[in-house]
Amino acid sequence: MPLATLLCKTGANVTGSDRSYDNGNNPEKFQALKDSVIELFPQDGSGITKYIDILVVSSAIENSIPDVKSALENNIPIITRGQLLAQLFNAHEHKIAVAGTSGKSSVVGMIGTILSEMGENPTIVNGGEIRNLQSSIQKGDSGLFIAEMDESDGSIAHYNPSIALLNNIALDHKSMEELEQLFGDYLARASDCVIVNFDQPRVKNLCEMRAKSRVISYGINDDMANLVAYNLEPYSMHGIKFHLNSYGSKYDVELNVAGRHNVENALAALSVVFALGLDIERGVKALKLFKGIKRRMEYIGTSGGVAVYDDFAHNPDKISASLQSLKDFDGRLIIMFQPHGFAPLRLMGEEMVEVFAKYLDSDDYLLMPEAYYAGGTVDRAVTAKHIINDLTDKGVSAHWFKNRSEIPVFIKYIAKEGDRIVIMGARDDTLHDFAHDILALF
Repeated sequence: MPLATLLCKTGANVTGSDRSYDNGNNPEKFQALKDSVIELFPQDGSGITKYIDILVVSSAIENSIPDVKSALENNIPIITRGQLLAQLFNAHEHKIAVAGTSGKSSVVGMIGTILSEMGENPTIVNGGEIRNLQSSIQKGDSGLFIAEMDESDGSIAHYNPSIALLNNIALDHKSMEELEQLFGDYLARASDCVIVNFDQPRVKNLCEMRAKSRVISYGINDDMANLVAYNLEPYSMHGIKFHLNSYGSKYDVELNVAGRHNVENALAALSVVFALGLDIERGVKALKLFKGIKRRMEYIGTSGGVAVYDDFAHNPDKISASLQSLKDFDGRLIIMFQPHGFAPLRLMGEEMVEVFAKYLDSDDYLLMPEAYYAGGTVDRAVTAKHIINDLTDKGVSAHWFKNRSEIPVFIKYIAKEGDRIVIMGARDDTLHDFAHDILALF
């Protein structure tokens, strides 16, 4: 959606299809696309005509999809979303790339907010909506382009950044060996500098082995980093303060997003300010205006003394960061976690079990429907029920539901004043609406 909207702003004629549109899901999202003068077609091949120059597909689209079959039959070139974004990105003079297993969208949002507030007018393409900018894209008129890199489909290999930022490396869509190869190659391609998180041993080692340009480092635990945060002080469920030591200069930083992981994200964003030679103090003030990314521990509301949050966390690293942030404050947790596919459960199921078992207390609840299914052929060797059984064996109050529609009744039954309900999961855009439905129960 962000890329399609950006292309429209550059004068391209964009049409498209989506399974969710055909199923009647997320009408507001698709109306926004139509308002951007993007014509939508059913995903039945009818929209692929001889007048189409290129078909752009997500990495999750199979060749059996009618639109893809029609393009192949008519010899229409097919490229991935990542390849097209890389073409636009690489054409700019100053290219800021943000990579890592977790935190990419938040870091891009922070950088975009800072540079926009400082009058640098960057182009921004983000994986999530930047709440204070009310958009996931922004077309600037300067030579600055900020985008997040996707390692899950390997498209990170197409980008040639000026500034290559690497936040972390953790188990997700690929093996650790594959991830280190992709991220190492990415760091080696940076023409100006690399920005790396020295609190992450894998990142630090990879930087030492592969980086060919100047290095700017940041961290909370590593005093040898160029930008160091200390005296972290969570002041509400929605914010955290800290002191910053940047190359010997000290600053007080206040964020309107919570959690230690967002302190790391803020350090990454401020490192970009330093890399561009801009004023750090102005950057710190601008950063306070960042209100977060939609579906990243987004506060939905409180009713009947029960607070509801919507969170994109879906891999062990993201889940751990969210739970750690939630545990900074009192209140029982009711987590509804919808796995974003069966393959992630096979790859990361054991790690997910360990994370939930580590952070959830005896009076907390974990509720899981079956994994989100987006179509195609899938291996269901590991299901949500397997994860629930493993967690139950570890003493977690974990409950499996065949259908997500059964969960609201259960939540209504167990919830009490002071509880915090978190709707957690990725890929499925209806989760945001589900969070609002849960709030309406109280």
